Amino acid sequence: MDILLALLPALFWGSIVLFNVKLGGGPYSQTLGTTIGALIVSFVLYLFVHPVLSVRIFIVGIVSGLFWSLGQSNQLKSIQLMGVSKTMPISTGMQLVSTSLFGVIVFKEWSTPIAITLGILALIFIIVGIVLTSLEDKKGRADGEPGNLKKGIVILLISTLGYLVYVVVARLFGVSGWSALLPQAIGMVIGGLLLTYKHKPFNKYALRNILPGIIWALGNMFLFISQPRVGVATSFSLSQMGIVISTLGGIFILRESKTKRQLVAIAIGIILIIVAAVFLGVAKSNS
Repeated sequence: MDILLALLPALFWGSIVLFNVKLGGGPYSQTLGTTIGALIVSFVLYLFVHPVLSVRIFIVGIVSGLFWSLGQSNQLKSIQLMGVSKTMPISTGMQLVSTSLFGVIVFKEWSTPIAITLGILALIFIIVGIVLTSLEDKKGRADGEPGNLKKGIVILLISTLGYLVYVVVARLFGVSGWSALLPQAIGMVIGGLLLTYKHKPFNKYALRNILPGIIWALGNMFLFISQPRVGVATSFSLSQMGIVISTLGGIFILRESKTKRQLVAIAIGIILIIVAAVFLGVAKSNS
């Protein structure tokens, strides 16, 4: 039962981009709507949980949320260029590599031989997985128009930077869990407004995309609930399984066209990234 509970964040987070695409609108309306939905749920949860807040927690949480908006908006831009099934494995892989390397360099993780071995293997698996999931078709072109893969990768690098700072800032200042939820959501909305206001995002699509924001916040809630039950390392590994839902959803629900060669490569790439996430979780627990 605890494992099933710990899998809920993956289910929720893996489906967010599928809802974004299905509900329509460009990346700006989608970003703004998602942040508003996250704020609504975070505020309701705050009323029930009553976590301790301080000026430090509030500032760190807002900064963290600002950078989440940067990561999310650019991820959605990349999806417009490359599609969900190509963007999400690459995005997840980049996030795992960047956060892991930061953890090793700054927080001195992987301090044991087992952790080092698993960590290095994980990084290798992620890199190979990213290469496989970004495989071009036999004509040597990425999905969609020529050049979309290169543009999408550049945008995902910016997205990864946003997600990295979102995670790292909170960890550097010891702000996490229930106390971070509301300040982060406030920062997300502020970031969403700053990044989108020039593009007139206030429309029916922004209202529709409140739903993915609600789903994101519920995923966070279940992560906080499951961590004491299964441990941080296990919950982290399981939360990364959302890549399966988003990637397969892009192919079978959103009907993104793939050749047989690409389907096989994507399947292998997803497996490698999932195994890498498990290795990283074990490495953290053995550090």
